[in-house]
Amino acid sequence: MSRLAVRKTYKLFIGGAFPRSESGRSYPVTSPKGDFLANASRASRKDARDAVSAARKAFPGWSGATAYNRGQILYRIAEMLEGRRAQFADELGLGKKAALESVDAAIDRLVWYAGWSDKITSVHGTANPVAGPYFNLSTPEPTGVVAVVAPADPLLGLVSVVAPVIVTGNTCVVVAAERTPLPAITLAEVLATSDLPGGVVNILTGHQAELAPWLAAHMDVNALDLTGVTDADLALRCEQDAAENLKRVLGPAGDDWSGDPGLGRMTAFLETKTVWHPMGV
Repeated sequence: MSRLAVRKTYKLFIGGAFPRSESGRSYPVTSPKGDFLANASRASRKDARDAVSAARKAFPGWSGATAYNRGQILYRIAEMLEGRRAQFADELGLGKKAALESVDAAIDRLVWYAGWSDKITSVHGTANPVAGPYFNLSTPEPTGVVAVVAPADPLLGLVSVVAPVIVTGNTCVVVAAERTPLPAITLAEVLATSDLPGGVVNILTGHQAELAPWLAAHMDVNALDLTGVTDADLALRCEQDAAENLKRVLGPAGDDWSGDPGLGRMTAFLETKTVWHPMGV
């Protein structure tokens, strides 16, 4: 006998849990050919506020963890992603070869950032020469809560914007790619089972134009990554709203996710603390 497939319910990921949108709304997700795939939760302003609260609550513990421990957790995420390689390839909706290559690139990207976890401070910290009997040391520290509008690339692009934010000790609220949100929520399932503390990464699905301005204006968000914003007017509005509390803003850019990621995305959300200490004390 034939059987009915059990359809997956795609929810939000907030504070380590998978709630439905408080508004009860959802929207259909279709394949590139227009075939119905699933309904995804359509997050509201309330969901965005809850996600920011969860990220803020998680920040002290995550930023206070050792860099080595953060690297271990990112590597564990890569291990879990490797174990679900075929599932992610199916959800990407590409040809089999291209989909597997994209998943493999996302795994490699996580491992690459995991390796930088305990090295970025050495590279971007310094001992400064001063005219006096003092040690003068500059060290990078995490900015805080970062709101990220994810790019259209639903897995490699997503990993490429989230990993550099969290490996340096920040927490984040992510607006997943509007048309292809399914890999983002499946990635959330990986995050939930990979030792990542709840609230470090929070993923919202829904309409970019509805969520991004509220995150940009939120006074408890410290930085804003607009990589996935394709509407120039929306990007400008978000930048203007972000100025209210002097958020760091990384503007939209035509990133090549297959290229060398470099260090720019890690340093974009770090602040430098300089300490003076008298010699001989």
